[in-house]
Amino acid sequence: QEKEIAAPRSASELKAIESLRKMGALVLEVAQNDNHLDISYLQPDEKFSDAHLAPLKELKGIVHLNLRNQPVTDALLVHIKSVDSLTQLHLEKTKVTDKGLAELKGLKNLEYLNIYGTEVTDAGVAQLADLKKLKKVFLWQTKATKAGAASLAKAIPGVDVNMGYDDIKLPEPKKEEPKKEMKKEAKKDDKKADDKKAAAPAK
Repeated sequence: QEKEIAAPRSASELKAIESLRKMGALVLEVAQNDNHLDISYLQPDEKFSDAHLAPLKELKGIVHLNLRNQPVTDALLVHIKSVDSLTQLHLEKTKVTDKGLAELKGLKNLEYLNIYGTEVTDAGVAQLADLKKLKKVFLWQTKATKAGAASLAKAIPGVDVNMGYDDIKLPEPKKEEPKKEMKKEAKKDDKKADDKKAAAPAK
């Protein structure tokens, strides 16, 4: 049985890929015979502009986009908002703020978002609440608080919100009481055993 071959890319898609690569992007297919794309800008570029992201709208099936360390502003995120195939987005150490996160509301398949080292606050984090497929959000070195992270955890069941020092998850009911009772009982038994030992040599 022959493997299903991925559909060939259109001329406009090939042109967009060529354009991205010329501007320093690494454009990879996720797997053999799989048209899903992984796009990364690995070298920081101070001249990062609309031209770097405009070709994205020509491409289908972008699942991973890495813009880490690039001077990406809120205005530039307009080029990402329609890329609804995205499952992973790296925006750490960019110039993105709360205003920019509003542009991500259409990314309904997003599972991973990294915005550490940005100026994002609780107001921006609250705008992620509609992205119900989110599984991991990284918020360390932002202006978001534990309360903002906890609100997001409440809005999206099962999401892991990482603030760098501990993960924010909904509080679980305490189950420590029975253990304490058992410890007390154990101590009583130990005391009885010690009393017997102390009494034994005094014959």
